[in-house]
Amino acid sequence: MSKRQDALDYHSMGRKGKIEVITTKPCATSRDLSLAYSPGVAEPCLEIEKNPNDAYKYTAKGNLVAVVSNGTAVLGLGDIGALAGKPVMEGKGVLFKRFADIDVFDIELDTKDSDELIRTVKLLEPTFGGINLEDIKGPECFYIEEKLKEIMNIPVFHDDQHGTAIIANAGLLNALEIIGKKIEDVKIVVNGAGAAGIACANMALTLGARPENMYLCDTKGVIYKGRTSGMNEYKERLANDTAARSLEEAMVDCDVFFGVSAKGAVTPEMVRSMAANPIIFAMANPDPEITPDEAKQVREDVIIGTGRSDYNNQVNNVLCFPFLFRGALDTHASAINDQMKMAAVQALANLAKQDVPDSVRRAYGGEEIKFGREYLIPKPFDPRVLLHVAPAVAQAAMDSGVARRPIENMEKYKESLEALQGRSKEIMRGLINKAKANPKRVVFPEGEEDKVLRAAAILVDEGIAKPILLGDREEIEGRIRELGVDLGEVQIIDPMKSPMGDGYAQELFAMRQRKGVTLTEAKRLIRKNRNYYGAMMVQKGDADSLLSGINHHYPETIRPALEIIGKEDGLSKVHGMYMMVTKKEAVFFSDTTVTIEPTAEELAETAILTAKKAKHFDVEPKVAMLSFSNFGSAEHPLTLNVKRATTLVKEWAPELIVEGEMQANVALDPELIAKQYPFSRLKGDANVFIFPDLQSGNICYKLLNKLGGAESVGPILMGMKKPVHVMQRGDDVTDIVNMAAVAVVDAQEVKG
Repeated sequence: MSKRQDALDYHSMGRKGKIEVITTKPCATSRDLSLAYSPGVAEPCLEIEKNPNDAYKYTAKGNLVAVVSNGTAVLGLGDIGALAGKPVMEGKGVLFKRFADIDVFDIELDTKDSDELIRTVKLLEPTFGGINLEDIKGPECFYIEEKLKEIMNIPVFHDDQHGTAIIANAGLLNALEIIGKKIEDVKIVVNGAGAAGIACANMALTLGARPENMYLCDTKGVIYKGRTSGMNEYKERLANDTAARSLEEAMVDCDVFFGVSAKGAVTPEMVRSMAANPIIFAMANPDPEITPDEAKQVREDVIIGTGRSDYNNQVNNVLCFPFLFRGALDTHASAINDQMKMAAVQALANLAKQDVPDSVRRAYGGEEIKFGREYLIPKPFDPRVLLHVAPAVAQAAMDSGVARRPIENMEKYKESLEALQGRSKEIMRGLINKAKANPKRVVFPEGEEDKVLRAAAILVDEGIAKPILLGDREEIEGRIRELGVDLGEVQIIDPMKSPMGDGYAQELFAMRQRKGVTLTEAKRLIRKNRNYYGAMMVQKGDADSLLSGINHHYPETIRPALEIIGKEDGLSKVHGMYMMVTKKEAVFFSDTTVTIEPTAEELAETAILTAKKAKHFDVEPKVAMLSFSNFGSAEHPLTLNVKRATTLVKEWAPELIVEGEMQANVALDPELIAKQYPFSRLKGDANVFIFPDLQSGNICYKLLNKLGGAESVGPILMGMKKPVHVMQRGDDVTDIVNMAAVAVVDAQEVKG
């Protein structure tokens, strides 16, 4: 499938587009309806009439941003019109929500009349807490933003200008620190006199660069005093009194280059002419003015960043606008001023100097990330950016007098920001990135299945795993062609024809000859049952993990693995777990797939293994041993079994936070715990739930998945000597990819 088709499918599948509006209050009863609308809604209306600021209290205004565009400068596509630019504006809304939990309405205005656009946006002020101007061409964008900031009492921010400028200048400050130069001494060349280029120059001047050292260039060359061609008032403000007329001339002895222009604008000769330790931010997208590889071939001392994710020092606006608006909205700021922008610059620059946590390193393939020439700017997916930039912006809003609701306790505010960071996609993406750091061989016995082949294509494309497909080669290759997927040189093995088959059969016979398996039977199992063949591959080290079950019953998949690979020494049996990922967090359910009526000892094993697996997902486990009783409130053989299991867990793993026996609602109710069970080590914040039997666990995880909308990842087998995982018949391609990532990370931890 082509990348173009992937993009079109992404936007058109299911609910069209990328955003939806959901309610935040219940509307299930007549009472709910009377409160949501008539007559109850009149009460907040009257309060807002008396005090307009109460709109922030009773409506979504305080967390709602308008992304406004007329489509005249859509990211690299130019003037394609307001309607054609709508997917980009929706995408901007996705980023606001994903990184800072800010709601967005995208508003595309079909006008090129700047004053008409200004009037329209001004009329929207009662609805929104902030305005993000987007993809409006220069020089009109400067005029539009300036006028809106004059007449509106909510933040107005043109991201194409200031977002790029904030990220680039944060990188500049750190680069200058590394090479030991001062901003007031360096010669700066900016190529591209549009919104982003002029904003980068102006921000550098605000940070201390000298006007006489600033050289702005456009397609006609240097912006110099007295030039008349292609000028406007915004270029005129940056005109330099210089004899240089071309970019090539301006680059001689230049210390810093900001490029927001076009591919190939900077030549190797220009780089060679720059001063010692040159700093280059080549930010043209999708192709930079010069690539890092090209620049480094000319100068070993060059420090370079681009707008691309496949190079270090990525200048990515997502590091700025969600967090800048978060701080502005949370203080009910009347504007986003220079002090707030400078605060964002400093916060990003300072964050890059801090020790990078292991979670961020894992998210980027386990690479060494340390402040220096190759790491000047925080990574776009660093979750700490929200916790650093938003508070800095909020503090600057308060200090500069534009905050209408000052934050009284900054530490509590930071805690509230941390709570915004949902755990759903972060957890799986973190696991996938762990897998990508050291992809392992995952054998798929159901190699001809369409879902498996489509998932395998993703695994190969993203470098998550090295799939091994079992099945008839001609059938698999035919399905690959029909599906149009690209699997590269994927390994395909037909067990019926494999030269390894006889050796595997001999090995199986040796293992099972005293358990009723003849050599003939072993040969039949190896050749005709691919789960046996795949399990033997893992056992013999010819694959690292096995993933099967998309077209088999659970027992059919797990039995061969148990017979060939077996459980870890010291365990009574293997156990099954699901990770349930909600919008806000991940929780773990066990045992949901293996042990029907567990003993107390088996329940204790399950709890300890599940807690260990939770840490595997970077979740600190808090274990609830579930029952229909609370701490002895009902004596029954079932509750006593859970009670004993809890005692065993505390004995075998005293470091664990574990409580039981307890009801599920108590495990999740802090107020109830505080009132009735203050002795509990759990404070209503359990994230590992051990069910008293398979029946209850299986029912619960399926209900949460279907009715609660939680994403289920599993079943994850625990306690096998080598990684084996089982898919379900209803699993989709994403489920298979997720489970493959789990399998790879498990395989990474196998010793020997």
